[in-house]
Amino acid sequence: MSTYHLENSTLKIAINSKGAELLSLYNKTTKLEYLWNGNPDFWPKTSPVLFPVVGGLNNGEYSFEGNKYQMGRHGFARDNEYEVEQTDASKIAFTLTSNENTLAQYPFNFAFTVEYGIDENKLYCKYIIKNVGNKEMYFSVGAHPAFNIPLTEGTTYNDWFLEFSTNENCGVYPINTNGLIETEATPFFNNSNHLSLTKELFYKDALVFKELQSNKISIKSCVSTNGLTMQFDELPYFGIWAAKDANFICLEPWCGLGDTANTTGDITTKEGINKLNAQETFERVWSIEMY
Repeated sequence: MSTYHLENSTLKIAINSKGAELLSLYNKTTKLEYLWNGNPDFWPKTSPVLFPVVGGLNNGEYSFEGNKYQMGRHGFARDNEYEVEQTDASKIAFTLTSNENTLAQYPFNFAFTVEYGIDENKLYCKYIIKNVGNKEMYFSVGAHPAFNIPLTEGTTYNDWFLEFSTNENCGVYPINTNGLIETEATPFFNNSNHLSLTKELFYKDALVFKELQSNKISIKSCVSTNGLTMQFDELPYFGIWAAKDANFICLEPWCGLGDTANTTGDITTKEGINKLNAQETFERVWSIEMY
């Protein structure tokens, strides 16, 4: 387990080789740290990578070709050591390949690369998934970065809000006490692009959205000019979460969803699942602009 850095005139980024997890997002111009510090009293992670499942599985298991497999919430990618290739000060790639341990949980041969790059005040993260096997591969992938709220001194959690790039009318899908997504949405947005932040908003777990129209979400405040904007083209699902009473918020673009209570467990028909033919590659990118 090692820490790697990317740095330019504006940003200094730190990433852990275990889990390819972001550890720091520091803007030298604003002199602000944007990423949560991983305080274990609230939540010991900072930005876990979710693969090959997003969310929880019903009873912690799924089936493929008649066989059952067990896997923990959000998959195993966040707990593994990656091979690292750094080409220059502004770009680095972390790769996890299938092995005996992964095959026991997930019967597919893969190469999963998490690539980070920086340009001025912007970070991008690219997921590159290659099916190196000889059969169709089923997977989900997603991000889980936690950002400091309040971001600046002299402000409170309630001084901050989320601004969506499009007025939204969609509902939210609650998560039940077993960590599974409800099948019916609860009304949430009413032609609005604004979500005020309160810690109570997350007392019943994450907010899960399946029908967002926005491809950008910004963290802003009426009492600060600082903030950030996340862009997530082609990641169709989104989660927003914070641990109870913690000073952060997670913005989570996903290609995939957790199970519902009535799921069949068959990974090939799982809602939101992605299918990749043998030797094909799947790529998705999300980015953060910090100001």
